[in-house]
Amino acid sequence: MTATVTAQAVDNRTFWTNEEQKLDQQVHAALFPGGQTAIDRLAKQGKRPVRDLINELIDPGTEFYELSRIAGFGMGYPGVEDVPCGGVVTGIGKIYNNWTMIFANDSRVKAGTYFPITLKKHMRAQAIAERCGLNCVYIADSGGAFLPMQADVFPDDQHFGSMFFNMARMSARGLKQITLSTGGNTAGGAYIVFMACQSIMIDQKAFSFLGGPPLVKMATGEVISAEDLGGARVHTQISGGADHFCTSQEEAIARVREILCLEKPQQVRIQRFEERPPTVPTDHIYDLLPAGIHQGIDVRTVLQCIADDSMFSEYKRDYAPGRGDNIVAGKIRIKGLPMGVIASNGVGIIFVEAARKATEWIVRCSQEKIPLLFIQNAPGYMVGSESEHMGMGKYGADMVRAVSCAQVPRIQLVIGPDNGAANYGMCGRAYRPHFLFHTMRSRTSVMSGRSAAGVLLSIEERKREVKGNPMSEEEKKAFSEKMINKYDGEAHPFYCGARLLSDRVLKFGEIRDWLAMAFEVSLLAPIGEPSFGNFRF
Repeated sequence: MTATVTAQAVDNRTFWTNEEQKLDQQVHAALFPGGQTAIDRLAKQGKRPVRDLINELIDPGTEFYELSRIAGFGMGYPGVEDVPCGGVVTGIGKIYNNWTMIFANDSRVKAGTYFPITLKKHMRAQAIAERCGLNCVYIADSGGAFLPMQADVFPDDQHFGSMFFNMARMSARGLKQITLSTGGNTAGGAYIVFMACQSIMIDQKAFSFLGGPPLVKMATGEVISAEDLGGARVHTQISGGADHFCTSQEEAIARVREILCLEKPQQVRIQRFEERPPTVPTDHIYDLLPAGIHQGIDVRTVLQCIADDSMFSEYKRDYAPGRGDNIVAGKIRIKGLPMGVIASNGVGIIFVEAARKATEWIVRCSQEKIPLLFIQNAPGYMVGSESEHMGMGKYGADMVRAVSCAQVPRIQLVIGPDNGAANYGMCGRAYRPHFLFHTMRSRTSVMSGRSAAGVLLSIEERKREVKGNPMSEEEKKAFSEKMINKYDGEAHPFYCGARLLSDRVLKFGEIRDWLAMAFEVSLLAPIGEPSFGNFRF
């Protein structure tokens, strides 16, 4: 028996290691657009890649937690198939020991132009910052909006102007908005400089103007250089639109750190205990999770890999075996931070008993003001007459209501199927978790490819029969394969990550560290009082 288990563990580890190598390749394409040629081009301009600047900006020896690295691939915009990394770097790092949200336009990607996905990524990071109470630093070097898609990036809410609306609102709350302009900022993009609480411009490299030299010449006939129109000297010494004049990127980075050096120290709004490492190696997760996405798991063993002391205090462990334990609930600590857990177990199908237990636990954690971790591995709620008559609909709705109204920080980690209404009840993107992480095992879609193929094939067969043109066996097979490929492809973490349906695709070995960061950041803001709507009992 032991040999069989060991062989399976080896197979699992080999499979997931190979899958994560594919993730590495995708990330490499995102982090190095244009390769060495693009880096050499920056060097000729006296610039360095923005991640080098970020590493200088954050405290020495600390990590930059970069978000949504694989955003923007396969978008299919007019003339632009890929926008590597969405064209903007976002992430969280410490500046004088305070967590700070950092934004940086990557001018190697279409001159830092804003596509729809760029805006979505930028504003997702702003939403995290505002919710968690983080200061923001913007390293600005952008060509502005992508004009061929102006109707998709300019006029609406969550379009270009919303970036500056968010800056104003955060500034009003006392959250510092600091801009370091290291390149061009034209038209509406100029407001990234002018809307900042304090802004820094670099001589001969930074420019900011509502209309660039070509537009000025066309509109007024005036011929003027970019430097004389809106360079660093103009805005720091004449217009007053910027505050600090620097002569190099290195000096500018040091000035940003100086501006933030006297900020009030942050503190988490919960009792933090002594950190203890798990007694089970964190990378044991590679051995535990099967390659088969729909194969059942023992989520308690996964919790042992990420929890301090590998300890899990379980709630209602013996309730309704085989049905109630398809969701496991309880408490763990990660790096000293206590949290409630709602975790899919076994094959993950949510029965009435599991939904009721989850709802109870969400309410209890909300009353205790402790954050919630949702570990999602559920293909959906149980269907059929028995479940419907037992109240699956109303108890599933109670779970969704509890998730929606819980006032504590909520984070979702997807380690398997993430389908149908289970996506709702387990705090999917629409339920606005503070952070949402996928893994290479996650599959997020309305239903699995096989289920979708079965449903859609039956509809297509009926349509063809009505027309007197029944499908042949070959046509049925081709149709099913097409639907399976479509739905499974759109559920893949690369597809979801490209469209910002996750905040990062984590390697299994990164889960503990990233959850610790995410909960610590989420707990910087005060936790309000619990308030829930009407449940159905």
